[in-house]
Amino acid sequence: MLLRLACLTATNAFAMLCLLPMSDRDKDAEILALRHQITVLQRQLGEDRVRFTPSDRAFLAALLHRLPSEALRRVRLLVRPDTVLRWHRVMVARRHAAASRPRRPGRPRTVRSIRTLVLRLARENPSWGYRRIHGELLVLGIKVAASTVWEILKEAGIDPAPERASSTWADFLYSQADALLVCDFLETVTLSGARLYVFAVIDHASRRIRILGATAHPTATWVTQAAKNLVMDLEDAGCRARFLIRDRDGKFPALFDAVLADAGIEVVLSGVRMPRMNSIMERWVQTCRRELLDRTLIWNQRHLLHALREFEEHYNSHRPHQGNANARPLHLLPVPVTDPEQITHFDIRRRERLGGILHEYQHAA
Repeated sequence: MLLRLACLTATNAFAMLCLLPMSDRDKDAEILALRHQITVLQRQLGEDRVRFTPSDRAFLAALLHRLPSEALRRVRLLVRPDTVLRWHRVMVARRHAAASRPRRPGRPRTVRSIRTLVLRLARENPSWGYRRIHGELLVLGIKVAASTVWEILKEAGIDPAPERASSTWADFLYSQADALLVCDFLETVTLSGARLYVFAVIDHASRRIRILGATAHPTATWVTQAAKNLVMDLEDAGCRARFLIRDRDGKFPALFDAVLADAGIEVVLSGVRMPRMNSIMERWVQTCRRELLDRTLIWNQRHLLHALREFEEHYNSHRPHQGNANARPLHLLPVPVTDPEQITHFDIRRRERLGGILHEYQHAA
């Protein structure tokens, strides 16, 4: 359209130069002849309408819009004078729209260093989904949206939600979360084939895990002593729990419930074949298996306790939790990084636990 408009303008400019040597009498005669030809054309067209190209409309609007309305109405045209004025308004509106259109539509592009860090976390931790990576970024003080992490992984051809992304949570006693504990036994096998039982308790509100021990023989005495240790640990931490949910496993003796009742903690039994009533602990067991036990060869009970202590420290002090707004049980989220220079040049160091099985990321000192 612009090329045709330029050609039309140049052609009419040369035509105007040809009118300069003509006298006023010759111009008047030509105008009358042109007006008569327009009348003949309109009579032949009848009900049909003359079709103007966009360049024709732009040229006529630019040429005639400066004429007063009364003078414009006396001019012999194939269209109404109001149509010419409307063409001019549309032309001006399009020009202003093109000038005000943003050069780069949409949200600003994510800083390159953040994109690089997201891809690094995904590469070094293949089992992490976009939610887990988003939580790790918040722990580092890098505030981005979870959807941004999703888009970065999607553009790189990485599945944003591997394996566990389809899991869902049922609403479970949120009103009592601050005073609720859940416990369960976790089974694992050593290289020699010996079966060991791990007893753990998790705080429903903060997601803090307490691993109370591991044994090959969870006798009534051992389980009762674990309950006493739990009560003392809760008193030292100032935790005022009111309920503890457990399943109907025969490993729990009556004395276990009695010790907790003396401390003011009521034991609530989960329903038969209803693991969702203890979903918080079931999720932790799955996490412990996927991130630790399935990736470690356990030699003996001592080795298992060492690995569990390292995982407990990692879980409580560093790992973000989706069910707790990606906060850590023992630490709040840091203040987001806002310094533009620091955002542009991240220096993130990796700390390895258990020989590289667990990764923790921190800013360089």
